[in-house]
Amino acid sequence: VQLQASGGGLVQAGGSLRLSCEASGSMRGIKIMGWYRQAPGKQRELVAIITSTGSTTYADSVKGRFTISRDNANNSMFLQMNSLQPEDTAVYYCAAGPLGIAHWGQGTLVTVSS
Repeated sequence: VQLQASGGGLVQAGGSLRLSCEASGSMRGIKIMGWYRQAPGKQRELVAIITSTGSTTYADSVKGRFTISRDNANNSMFLQMNSLQPEDTAVYYCAAGPLGIAHWGQGTLVTVSS
């Protein structure tokens, strides 16, 4: 499975961005897709995950601001990020796996200016 993330950029606080993740290769058995992020000097952390049936889980820090979605027919996943804050600045990674995360894409940088 290959994952390609895109959509990052520079945005002012309060603004919005939409990240996309395109998956290729055999998606057979892939049940979980998700977004993680890593801020400078910090460990990588979960942002949101979505199962093949549409169940979602969010980090407390992004609940109510971020929305994860998935297009199974096109092997795509999205992250709508609203009300962005400087603390959301990080490299965002898309990930996927059968039961847990087994595949990682390259990151896309999101920078939120104050």
